[in-house]
Amino acid sequence: QVQLQESGPGLVKPSQTLSLTCTVSGGSITTDYYYWNWIRQPPGKGLGWMGSIAWSGKIHDRSPLKSRTALARNTSKTQFPLQLSSVTPEDPAEYYCARAPYRDPYYGIDHWGKGTLVTVSS
Repeated sequence: QVQLQESGPGLVKPSQTLSLTCTVSGGSITTDYYYWNWIRQPPGKGLGWMGSIAWSGKIHDRSPLKSRTALARNTSKTQFPLQLSSVTPEDPAEYYCARAPYRDPYYGIDHWGKGTLVTVSS
């Protein structure tokens, strides 16, 4: 059974970079044909897709956060990290990693991480 676990700081200062890591167990992030996503939910708002990296390593990050988002993967550790730069008070949210069988996760996610809450404060 594939499991995903987010890790990283729960608190980040304004203007700093948020660095999170998703660790996958029970499977490989190179297994075709899956997409590995980062999704966040700010308080009182809906889910927002941040980007993904496909089994092939191709990055899909055409989102409103593209200019501040960096995605990568570490296949030997079955991890994919997320960096969100220039953090502002608009960025506090529950951050999730998730696996999807389609490029657009709107059509379904088959595994979610439990999420990690990130607060922005000086």
